[in-house]
Amino acid sequence: MLGLGTIAKKVFGTPNDRKVKSIRPLVAKINALEPEFQKLDEAGIKAKTRELQDRVQQKGESLDSVLPEAFANCREAARRALGLRAFDVQLMGGIFLHQGNIAEMKTGEGKTLMATFPAYLNALAGKGVHVVTVNDYLARRDGEWMSKVYGTLGLTTGVVVPFQPDDEKRVAYQADITYATNNELGFDYLRDNMKGSVAEMMQRGHFFAIVDEVDSILIDEARTPLIISGPSQDRSELYNAVDQYIPELKPEHYTIDEKTRNATFTEEGNEYMENRLHEVGLLPADQTLYDPESTTLVHHINQALRAHKLFHKDQNYVVQNDEVVLIDEFTGRMMKGRRLSDGLHQAIEAKEHVKIQPENVTLASVTFQNYFRLYEKLSGMTGTGMTEAEEFAEIYKLGVVEVPTNRPVARLDEHDRVYRTAMEKYKAVVEAIKEAHEKGQPTLVGTTSIEKSELLSQMLTQQGIPHNVLNARQHEQEAKIVADAGRLGAVTIATNMAGRGTDIQLGGNVEMQVHEELAAHPDANPDEVRASIEAKHDDEKKKVLEAGGLFVLGTERHESRRIDNQLRGRSGRQGDPGRALFFLSLEDDLMRIFGSNKLDAVLSKLGMKEGEAIIHPWVNKSLERAQSKVEARNFDIRKQLLKFDDVMNDQRKAIFSQRREIMEAEDISEITRDMRLQVIADIVDRYMPPKTYADQWDAEGMHASVLENLNMDLPIAEWAEEDGVDQQDITRRLEEKTDAYMAEKSAAFGLETMHQIEKQLLLQAIDTRWREHLVTLEHLRSVVGFRGYAQRDPLSEYKTEGFQLFQTMLDGLRFDVTKRLAQIRPLTEEERETMIRQQMAQMGIQMDPNPTQPTAPQTPEALPVGNPDARPGFDENDPTTWGNPGRNDPCPCGSGEKFKHCHGRLA
Repeated sequence: MLGLGTIAKKVFGTPNDRKVKSIRPLVAKINALEPEFQKLDEAGIKAKTRELQDRVQQKGESLDSVLPEAFANCREAARRALGLRAFDVQLMGGIFLHQGNIAEMKTGEGKTLMATFPAYLNALAGKGVHVVTVNDYLARRDGEWMSKVYGTLGLTTGVVVPFQPDDEKRVAYQADITYATNNELGFDYLRDNMKGSVAEMMQRGHFFAIVDEVDSILIDEARTPLIISGPSQDRSELYNAVDQYIPELKPEHYTIDEKTRNATFTEEGNEYMENRLHEVGLLPADQTLYDPESTTLVHHINQALRAHKLFHKDQNYVVQNDEVVLIDEFTGRMMKGRRLSDGLHQAIEAKEHVKIQPENVTLASVTFQNYFRLYEKLSGMTGTGMTEAEEFAEIYKLGVVEVPTNRPVARLDEHDRVYRTAMEKYKAVVEAIKEAHEKGQPTLVGTTSIEKSELLSQMLTQQGIPHNVLNARQHEQEAKIVADAGRLGAVTIATNMAGRGTDIQLGGNVEMQVHEELAAHPDANPDEVRASIEAKHDDEKKKVLEAGGLFVLGTERHESRRIDNQLRGRSGRQGDPGRALFFLSLEDDLMRIFGSNKLDAVLSKLGMKEGEAIIHPWVNKSLERAQSKVEARNFDIRKQLLKFDDVMNDQRKAIFSQRREIMEAEDISEITRDMRLQVIADIVDRYMPPKTYADQWDAEGMHASVLENLNMDLPIAEWAEEDGVDQQDITRRLEEKTDAYMAEKSAAFGLETMHQIEKQLLLQAIDTRWREHLVTLEHLRSVVGFRGYAQRDPLSEYKTEGFQLFQTMLDGLRFDVTKRLAQIRPLTEEERETMIRQQMAQMGIQMDPNPTQPTAPQTPEALPVGNPDARPGFDENDPTTWGNPGRNDPCPCGSGEKFKHCHGRLA
């Protein structure tokens, strides 16, 4: 009897069917335009692009309104450039991508070509489109291949890969469509937000992205953030200071958990450490270890406790040549160069009184979830997205649409075969491979680890079956092996990562074979080579089809159904026949975790013999249920991680957008003045609190603070003693005095130079404070989990304290900038002369010690001015001729010194 849901689907169709049906009229519209676009010559196709660009950018037409014409133009360009006419289902997938969805298309249905349609349409807006791939081989391959289509349309294509020269990369980002890897896009975003000027930045915004293999990039790789790290400031004094109080601790001050290798302070221990740190001044008198400002100190204390109580000399590490070297607990060997992270190694170094090496700290970091959510519109392509539809919808607001295949799938998906032991399973696998190999059927064998693939490879070698093993090798080699996997009798063993981006074509991949043949024989006639290979290929493909197409053999179920579906999907492309079968054993990880003991007992009672398999649809169903449980658990873990990262992400977006505003502004004197006024307000509030009398004011303390932060020696005590003076009067006087002081400074430097100084100082201060803040947030995150034991929600604690720390960072930033601007001054004549002497000495030029005496004419080589290496038009006394060098760039005067040590010197 059919369920109500099944009956409703038969009557109304599934939600997916309704989405597909809704855009069929649009596809019909594009098809109706085809004859009109076939009449255009090459210049006509390019002219159509310019017309569409003008309608979108100048006349304000929406992209949806020009979609039919754009898709028709792109289809015609692809037909001429590549000889490929896009199927209706590819147009359909392209429309779904443009609408900001994930298009799930079976392997071999032409996702690479499909992406050109929405990429072209959105590029008409002139804001740049990013097509994202999983590796640089695919970025280069797809970018090069599809650039023929974009070139025919009159658009530019760029490719971004690691270790690319800056100039080349900048041009690639300026292109209409840019192919890039997910890692490089994320790293360039972080690097851009560490630059000193807008001109140095690479990316020009985040308008529209099409992510290929979207499940791999946005789910599998989203677990670990991208991090740019660098050496931290030297904190050796703090490590040493904290370390000396740990030996004083008594057993009741801490607890040790050997199983999790963790040591924590008890309530008494916390109280004891707090008192000791108050005594020695490491912790301010008005602050406790529970305050957000104490996070870094708490982190150091915790690491010092772990160093003393969990790590033992000559057992966990040795001290050799004034260095702490870790010992491998499994082999007992020394691990030179390996260091414990998060300050733990430094804590052990302090304990052993050896030289403390600086730890690496995060300079900038972002998760893929938060990077890709920067785009105004995001879309993706994959062969397997439906199983993760809930995660895509919740995290990225992306719908998943299953695009129908061009031809019906003819692959036979058989029920899993379950054996009692792994060895029985592998013997059965080898037999199945042997049987398929003998009849000429190509076989793709999926394994879950390199170790298992090598075991299977040895068994096949013993049976004399030739095969290829695909592990974590070069991407080019991967593509070659996968391209040959569909040849007659081929056997290919591949781990999870294999088979991405290259179709397994029955009879082999013609393009790859032609490319290889021409590489081996450069003098050969390309047309003759192609004709010969195509004739052989047609014959081989016929034999492979007769043998049953590609046989996909899984040796284990993965914890994610999606990975199994990816493997299965390699077979049966474009209506080809195929077969997919999974061999399992009760010793497999997934079977072991989900109750194989009961199944083993039942099978024993039934008298199941060695080598026999159990085959039943119930086994498949129970396994899929187990897999969906694991997927749900992994989704919850990723969701929780993201909630923590969202706290930092809001702060990161605020800092990065503020940074960009500063770089784009010509004059930021209003910002620095606002900061100065806030600093004055804070100083007055601190030393002359509101609603207090004059005799309660701390005029001396205020005088010292004004001198330190505003660099002015003002008669604060005299002002405070005047009759009728209140806090507002003092604030107003300080504002007037500092405004006049900064105006004098600005006149001395020159307005243009002062603007540059303000901008550079503010950017440097933001970067320094942000880096320190990231470290503090990391420390907070590592300790906030323990709040759960006190029935407090770690996430809400992290949000609250993270916000307080951000406020503290902004307060510190205001003081830093105000103080440094107050202290800078132009060089005196004497200092300038000394600097010029030093520069000339470095250039090997002698300066006349007695310049009043007439001197012989100097040779051109000895002239101290007009350095041939100087920037054209450089004038020592006119900063507007210096260009806009970064702090670490060579000085435009040609001295060879960094700008910050030469003409960019601030004091």
